[in-house]
Amino acid sequence: MKRASRTSRTSRLSRYAAGLLLALPSASASAADAGTGPFGVTVATAPTAQSARVGALFTAGRGDDLGGRHFCTASVVHSPRHDLVVTAAHCLSGKTERLVFVPGYRDGVAPYGVWTVGKWFLADGWTAGRDEDSDVAFAVVDRQGGKGVEDAVGGNRFAAGTATGATAVTVTVYLNSQDAPVSCTDKPRPHHRMQQRISCPGLGGGSSGSPWVNGDGQVVGVLGGHEDGGATADVSYSVVFGAEAAHLYEESAGCHESQVGSS
Repeated sequence: MKRASRTSRTSRLSRYAAGLLLALPSASASAADAGTGPFGVTVATAPTAQSARVGALFTAGRGDDLGGRHFCTASVVHSPRHDLVVTAAHCLSGKTERLVFVPGYRDGVAPYGVWTVGKWFLADGWTAGRDEDSDVAFAVVDRQGGKGVEDAVGGNRFAAGTATGATAVTVTVYLNSQDAPVSCTDKPRPHHRMQQRISCPGLGGGSSGSPWVNGDGQVVGVLGGHEDGGATADVSYSVVFGAEAAHLYEESAGCHESQVGSS
């Protein structure tokens, strides 16, 4: 079992991931980012408009010092107020400290700003009993200068009710051991009715909450769910977004008064 492992991995996996990235050519990174393959290969993520929508979650420190404290991944999804990110419920559940989201984070730099997490929303199934089929959460981030985070980097569409494996997905991840993202493209396969899985090597600590973006630019999963994302770093899981996830999105995007959690 690997309950906390997606937010705390061993040095062995860190060394594995670092060695893997050094061994892969930059051409593979471009192909994976385009969603066309090669499948099942983890590569360094190129800085693009698409990857800027993915960022690291941090426990807020003093000033703008962000080095070494990111613990999960999140991504911007389109919403009417332009202030919404999606991640895994187990990344936010039980948190009491102030959290921040840093889109496009690289090597200690926050090119699109540091956005404070104001409140978050967890599915009923998660709050009632940590149901792994409900491991998805949305967070509202505070506006800056009257603008939302989506105004700064754009946002992918959140999509519920899509068929598992209809298209390949690209997952972009901030590993705890690194300060730049990695990506992998694979075709999801059903694990059971409410869980889907992909085979991508080295997606260990920090990968929880990473978006699964399909060929239409839709978020159709977030890394989490079964065993908090998987018992090994080479097979990862996500909730299949159904009616519960769709309702949670609508609540988060349009009914901010119904606060479930607060930083």
